[in-house]
Amino acid sequence: MVHTPAYRRIVNDITARLDSGVLRYGDRLPSGRQLQRQYGVSAQPVKTALIILEDRGYTEGQQGCGVFVVAGARRDRPVLL
Repeated sequence: MVHTPAYRRIVNDITARLDSGVLRYGDRLPSGRQLQRQYGVSAQPVKTALIILEDRGYTEGQQGCGVFVVAGARRDRPVLL
């Protein structure tokens, strides 16, 4: 059985929630600590997942305000994992 890294599970889950409409553009993602609890992981996989989501154009961090889903996510951009 192949083990999926925690950060990849988080990215896959959040993008699936976007695709299904559970998360909508403009929504604020849970805080880092909330994501840690939700996925049962430490801070590093959450940070890595958030970096990947931003790099792919799904989210944008706003200092002191949180991480938000952005309109027109660039789904065609390749990402190095």
